[in-house]
Amino acid sequence: MSVNCLEQPKFHQQQKVDFIGGTGEVKNLEREAGIWIYTVEMSMGLEPDFGRIGAETTIVLEEQDICTN
Repeated sequence: MSVNCLEQPKFHQQQKVDFIGGTGEVKNLEREAGIWIYTVEMSMGLEPDFGRIGAETTIVLEEQDICTN
């Protein structure tokens, strides 16, 4: 089996994406061990009555865990 080391990422920075558990925006991507790894900032939901504390959640996902919305 041959792997193309020049494979382009499926998603790009600032792209809106879906994944199991929510939606978000790609903040960073890098190729690691032959696969693309994405840092995705989850979309903010409605602000709770008690306000927000700190930043929203950022998660790390592999390319196969993401789809476009």
